[in-house]
Amino acid sequence: MSTVQRIAKNTGVLLVAQVGSYLLSFFCMMYTARYLGVAGFGILSFAVAFTAIFAVFGDLGLSTLTVREVARDKSLAPKYVANVSMMKIILVAITFGLIALTINLMGYPEETIKVVYLLALSVIFAAFTQIFYSIFQAFERMEFQSIGQILSAALILGGVIFVIKHGLSVIGFAYLYFIASVIALGYSFAVMKLKFSNPASASTAKVMEFDWSFWKLVLREAWPLGVIAVCVIIRLKVDTVLLSVMKDDSAVGLYNAAYRIIDISTVIPGMFMAAVFPVMSRYHQNSASAFNFVYEKSFKYLLALALPMALVVTLLARPIISLVFGSQFIGSIGALQILIWAGATMYVSMLVGTAFVTANKQMLSMKLVIVSLILNIVLNLILIPKYSYIGAAATAVASEVFGLFLGIFFLGKYGYKFTTANTWLVPLIGISAAGALVALLSLLTVNIFMTALAPLVLYGIIVYVMGIKQDDKQLIRDVFRLSNIKGSWRK
Repeated sequence: MSTVQRIAKNTGVLLVAQVGSYLLSFFCMMYTARYLGVAGFGILSFAVAFTAIFAVFGDLGLSTLTVREVARDKSLAPKYVANVSMMKIILVAITFGLIALTINLMGYPEETIKVVYLLALSVIFAAFTQIFYSIFQAFERMEFQSIGQILSAALILGGVIFVIKHGLSVIGFAYLYFIASVIALGYSFAVMKLKFSNPASASTAKVMEFDWSFWKLVLREAWPLGVIAVCVIIRLKVDTVLLSVMKDDSAVGLYNAAYRIIDISTVIPGMFMAAVFPVMSRYHQNSASAFNFVYEKSFKYLLALALPMALVVTLLARPIISLVFGSQFIGSIGALQILIWAGATMYVSMLVGTAFVTANKQMLSMKLVIVSLILNIVLNLILIPKYSYIGAAATAVASEVFGLFLGIFFLGKYGYKFTTANTWLVPLIGISAAGALVALLSLLTVNIFMTALAPLVLYGIIVYVMGIKQDDKQLIRDVFRLSNIKGSWRK
């Protein structure tokens, strides 16, 4: 199986799983929001964001480093599993202590504190699950991770139905996350034992190991990745925490209703990057030209997908919010119309961030992420008091775009440049033409769904005619050589 087909296969596997898990999560989110209401949904959303900020301290870049290094040398898998497991015991203990101390010092109500505690426990179990998922990803066996994601989503949805049927409070929903995380860990450990048991891959005979020389080597490489992860998650979640502190639970609920749609919209780039990360890691070590090829083509395709997605969601924000959350969340429409452009930016910023890591430029990436985080916090402190969650949405877009341009600029300085302007110019021309058509159709008071469909068709024609070259067509043919792909599943 060629590299292109392997990336396509792993992206496809993860995409199918994510579509399935997001469908389950969609109903879970819809039932939860409608049952809890704006304020109750705000409490749960705050707890998720708050624990997510601290969750990165339970990993500190170890999972990312594991994927990168094991993808390059599969024989390192047992060493990483045994030592990273031991490291995470220490890290998660510190993480839980920080969560408990901080939430009590902030003076939140007892109900909110209990929800945070339960979600903190789920974070601990998820930290160990991630060790095994990293090995699955490094070996490019994404199907095992995919099954785990679907299992977790199905468990939470079943639990949501149970909680609603029995009329339980928001604390009942928090228990669901905890229970699902315990079962997901058991599943991933079982897969590790059954499917990765030979010494050359990922033996779990030695569950934990303390090798101080190895620890020093790993921590030296991982700590910049850990700082990056901390900064990124703070940038993504600090707006929710600041809204909770500076506004109220209702503002948090309305903002996070829109943000949940953004999470769904970024499923494709998230799965694509999970598949391409180990490939880029190998290529950077073995072939600079192949690395640049994958980077440039990935950027081109992700940008081409991101822009029309954001345009359509912007136009259909009202029916989307009404369908998913109901009339009590109508206030989320404006936030969604702004936030979706942050989601579109994430399509390519994920790739740029991955390029830094695979190119061993994590120190530079860390500095750029810190600068972007500072901008995010400053803008949130300025805009939230006056504009509430709309200000938080505008801040999210500004900081994402700023971080993306910084990343592209500095990657270019180190030689990772686009060989043609078509990589980014054609999608921008297409979306500009589509936007002009939207304006015209709006003046003519055309049906909103037709207003969304016609520009999408125009965009597709422009991108295909101006941007799809012979090598792109060859890549597409490689992806859809079904006989080769089918054969690969039996290997």
